[in-house]
Amino acid sequence: MITPFMNWSVKGLKVGAIWRITLRQQLAYKTDFIVRASFLLLILFVFVQLWSAAYEGDATKVIAGLTLKQIVWYLVFTEALTMAAPHICIRIEEEVKNGDIAVRLIRPLSYVGYHYVSYMSEAYFRFLVHLIVGSAIAWVFVGAPAFGYGWMGLFMLSLGALTIGFLLNATVALCAFWVEETRGMEFVLQKLQFTVGGMLLPLDFMPDWLQRICAWLPFQAVLYFPARTAVNYDQAPILQQFLIQAVWLVLLSAAVMIIYRRGVAKLHVNGG
Repeated sequence: MITPFMNWSVKGLKVGAIWRITLRQQLAYKTDFIVRASFLLLILFVFVQLWSAAYEGDATKVIAGLTLKQIVWYLVFTEALTMAAPHICIRIEEEVKNGDIAVRLIRPLSYVGYHYVSYMSEAYFRFLVHLIVGSAIAWVFVGAPAFGYGWMGLFMLSLGALTIGFLLNATVALCAFWVEETRGMEFVLQKLQFTVGGMLLPLDFMPDWLQRICAWLPFQAVLYFPARTAVNYDQAPILQQFLIQAVWLVLLSAAVMIIYRRGVAKLHVNGG
């Protein structure tokens, strides 16, 4: 007799296996990590110079509630989260085009679940690596971080942030069932995260009318919430941010499942 506990144990073993395989794949591509790390250092160096000019080199100056040190570390966190995200759109698109999706669908783990576990294991590993690399240059230019509980807020919110990032990308990636080419839509999604998501510029610096619009979009929950909480934990509405993340998790999960089920149905009809 198979008990619910045994079912969960088997599922846990499957998840663990996917996690380990994904990490081994990432560790095998050392050159890729060196290139990414070098690119991150270049980006942050440019941003440090730009913001230093904006603050006129005054470390005590406060703009929109943030000092120069806070803004630089904010950029470290948003860049680390942004560069952590794997290109799931390309993977699903290729699986649909070359027929590998037929093999994925018959495996003893849901198709979306498999990609989620693979995505999260790769994303969190990349996030930690880029966080370490980005911290090196921020430490040199603006000093050591002294954010206290902000670190706890960063890592707690980053779990929901990366999950929402996966769901946003999955809604675009699963459109490959219909259009096959999803890279254009992925490009638009990335640019929305860069702008109204608060990667390039904290939402605090935006006009009030634009901040009100951003408050109704899911992108702030991916980048702005974790980074802003990390650098200014005392003034961060933690519970409100968790609640907003939870709402978007439910809504986007429902959207992903609807798109997936309709896409699989279409695939069965057309592909047999």
